[in-house]
Amino acid sequence: MSRLKIEASTPLCLLQDAGRFGVRHLGVTQGGAADGCSMSWANWLLGNGLDVPVIEITLGGFAVVAEEDCLLALAGADLGAQIDGQPVAPWRSFKLGQGQKLQFTQPLLGARAYLAAPGGFDAPKVLGSSATVVREELGGLDGMGLPLAKGATLTYQGHALLVREVPMEYRPDLRLNTPLDLVLGAQIGEFSGQSLFDLFNSAWTLDSRADRMGIRLLGKALQYHGQPMISEGIPLGAVQVPPDGQPIVLLNDRQTIGGYPRLGALTPLALARLAQCLPGAKVRLRPVVQDVAHREHVDYLQRFINR
Repeated sequence: MSRLKIEASTPLCLLQDAGRFGVRHLGVTQGGAADGCSMSWANWLLGNGLDVPVIEITLGGFAVVAEEDCLLALAGADLGAQIDGQPVAPWRSFKLGQGQKLQFTQPLLGARAYLAAPGGFDAPKVLGSSATVVREELGGLDGMGLPLAKGATLTYQGHALLVREVPMEYRPDLRLNTPLDLVLGAQIGEFSGQSLFDLFNSAWTLDSRADRMGIRLLGKALQYHGQPMISEGIPLGAVQVPPDGQPIVLLNDRQTIGGYPRLGALTPLALARLAQCLPGAKVRLRPVVQDVAHREHVDYLQRFINR
């Protein structure tokens, strides 16, 4: 067993995996890494299963000290990671010697970094997952849904020897303002024509009122002309429009049902990019049909095969 001692943390530093599935009929949300792509690459760097527990570090403020020599991996945002004051770039595995400190300072590019350990960090499974959902008091190091705290110990059982990097062509360029793909939903035809034009031809600003439940997009108010809805199940990435006309993208810790009309849902790859955007950033949406989105996601998953 190998150990890392947490020397600094914030309420935004959480243990996450791929999430909790098969329980939404019980009113239990999915949880899991907000940027599933970066989580998968962090695990890939160490030869782990792509969905084993990692640390999701949002905006920095996290630090650990190694109790023995180890090999870790980092993917996602550049949060100014340093080992004893020396910079550590993301998208690679790296050695952390006994007594050395790894710390994350502040966002330099992106919002969320993912720290992986060989075999995944140890944590009990609650309803099939270790993903932390603070609101529902599920997951995390003790299974009670608590954020990672200063003084806690992270343990893992695996071994990894190879230092490697994610190929450059597979790393998302977080400096690019690539449009976010939206799979059109059942109520899309109930919005006014002007609203649909504005939806895909205007920039939307990410509201500061954002968390792991959802992100509000600020822009021209959208007009819904359909009938009132009965609450229905909400998938990851659903884009709801409440009465004020400002869309809300629902994320991993979303409620399981809702009655606001939906424009559709962002694809997993679009959600990963959105998870790396800071409040105040501007994004654009692009319509995509389900078959195209499915094909692009299959192409993405094939990158991990035989590498």
